[in-house]
Amino acid sequence: MDIEILSSSEAEKLREIIDSSQNVAICCHKSPDGDAMGSSLALTDLLTSKGKKATVVVPDAFPDFLRWLPGTERVVRHDKHPERAEAIVMAADTLFCLDFNKADRVAALQGAVESTSAKRVMIDHHLNAVLDTDLAISRPEMSSTCELLFRALCQIGEFESISKKCASAIYCGMMTDTGGFTYNSNDPSIFVIISMLLTKGIDKDRIYRNVFNNYSSWAMRMRGYILCHRMNVVDDLHASFFSISRKIMTDFHFIKGDAEGLVNEPLRIKGMKVSISLREDDREDNSVWVSIRSTDTFACDKMAVRFFNGGGHHNASGGHLNCSLEEAEQVAIEAIKYYADELR
Repeated sequence: MDIEILSSSEAEKLREIIDSSQNVAICCHKSPDGDAMGSSLALTDLLTSKGKKATVVVPDAFPDFLRWLPGTERVVRHDKHPERAEAIVMAADTLFCLDFNKADRVAALQGAVESTSAKRVMIDHHLNAVLDTDLAISRPEMSSTCELLFRALCQIGEFESISKKCASAIYCGMMTDTGGFTYNSNDPSIFVIISMLLTKGIDKDRIYRNVFNNYSSWAMRMRGYILCHRMNVVDDLHASFFSISRKIMTDFHFIKGDAEGLVNEPLRIKGMKVSISLREDDREDNSVWVSIRSTDTFACDKMAVRFFNGGGHHNASGGHLNCSLEEAEQVAIEAIKYYADELR
């Protein structure tokens, strides 16, 4: 099965940029997830094996359950080392922008990303790309940036250069961005790619456990508490929402990643079509992070755009509200009612 995804001109340009690069910076979006970290670390591993200097720079913290990924100890966080992070981006001859397509998605790193003299390459699978780049590889139909990166690397003849570490990071990103291959993953070629990654010696079962079976006892208690006491189910509309306050996070010793995937849990309810998670920012007042997941034909990305200042994919989207948690709950109720005819 053909997994090629680039046009001949894109493939030639990508090969030319990689061959000519010596000092590479790799950036991903704020609050990096498995796909952002997986693609960044995978590309870093491959470039390093070819004798390039490659450094991953992220805007802020990534989830604790991703720390097993090879190379995380060398990742530079802008929120902790702003001058160093910006200097790396500014000194690079090539900047890879992975898993984001708008400059504001890198938060305080935006200035450096936009002003660097480095060649900019975007590899991303989100809708409506507007990032100014020398090469833009944008494929919203892909399950993940990791899938797109793998296809691109294979097309330019780099499959043999993909190590076990690189393959593990790519598989992790594909797995996490599809909820363990439970949504946005019906393309048969995805499983051809998985087979190819397995030839590199990856342990997909261990990768699953590293990501999904890696919570603290406090995180498990928090998840149980939220599902028992904070989950609201609108039975006749097959919808659900829950909220996580700053107090709850404090009480349950919350760390980055403890709520990862929790938005999927209400979808286990028979007939459920959409689930909304509202999480109060742990630092800023009147700031709420929103995650939305849906099943089958319900397009939660449209809900994210209309009500939550966000966007994303058909069955997995997110957004942000500048209001109190209580006000955010009212917005969620309004959003569910607005789509009543589709949800009923």
